[in-house]
Parts: sequence; structure tokens; C-alpha cells
Amino acid sequence: MLKFFRKKKDKPGSADHERGILVFENTTTVIQAEKVLRSGGWEIRVKGPPPGLRSGCDLVIEFPLIEELSIIRKLSEVAIEPIQVVPVNSVLLEPVDLLQVKEYGKYIMVRAANMKITVDRETHLIVNLSGGGCPDVPYLAEQMVNRSLSETPQPREVGYTLCAYALQIAFERVVELCSA
Repeated sequence: MLKFFRKKKDKPGSADHERGILVFENTTTVIQAEKVLRSGGWEIRVKGPPPGLRSGCDLVIEFPLIEELSIIRKLSEVAIEPIQVVPVNSVLLEPVDLLQVKEYGKYIMVRAANMKITVDRETHLIVNLSGGGCPDVPYLAEQMVNRSLSETPQPREVGYTLCAYALQIAFERVVELCSA
């Protein structure tokens, strides 16, 4: 079943639920835009860009297309401008979900973009952290591996790159899975 996103104050069925994606010049801007839009009440998703829009380590923001004007207006208030706004009107323009989950016996691995975190499901101990190519990945691994999910710092607290951002997404998912 396809899930649609809308601004939280909208009533279901009150708007056309077509989706669009916002493309930005760099990942730092995506992260800033995400904070602005979430604080403004929009239910958005950060995803990987569709193949035709990729240009390196990219992220895009998926949003309800009916909200385009108000979203663009809100972003322009804080001097954030997407380089492209694309309606998702074909399979070729579908953004890529960043999260994948794999189970290996008592271990669970969550991948977000190129970052992976593997946790012992029984002890909640982080046994491996890998992927990415950002300069803070070794530091993130040093700070997190061999610590339990409840005792480790969150990636956003100790990292500063796209890899740390992706690892934060994976970390939040693995915490959710281990506490279920």
C-alpha cells in the first residue's frame, strides 16, 4: 500500500496526494531543509535521488506536491532554494528508500545509504559499523562499536558528514527494531 504524506494539520482526503521531490545542490542543504520543513509541520521523507537525478552523494526530499508553493515559500524565508522541484509522475522518478534491513541469525544489520550498523539482537551490542567514505566514519566506529544501543552516542552527536547523517537514520531504525 502506498503511503502519502501531508502537512500534519491537513485532513485526510482534503488534498491531492501526488508527490514531488526537492533536489538541492548539496547534502548540507538537504539536511537544513529537512529541519526547517519538519519544524514547520510537514511530513516529508529524505530519500536517495532517482537514477536520472544523481550527481554523487545526493539526497532529495519527498513531499506532498499540493504543498509545493508553501514549502518553497517557507524555504525561501530562510534562504534555502532547491535547484529543482520534480513531480514524481513515473517509476523512473521514484526516489530510492535509504533503509534496508537484513537479519543474520542473532544479528540485525540496518543499511541507510552506504552506511551499515550491525547489532546483536539479544544484547543490543553494536558489533560492526561500516560503509561510506566520509572522514568521520573511523571516528564514528571508534565511538560506537562494542557499546550497547543505550550507551552509545548517537551519530549526529559525534559526526558531521553525510555518512553520519545516514548512520543516524540506520541507528534510529535499529533501535526501533530492537525495542519491538
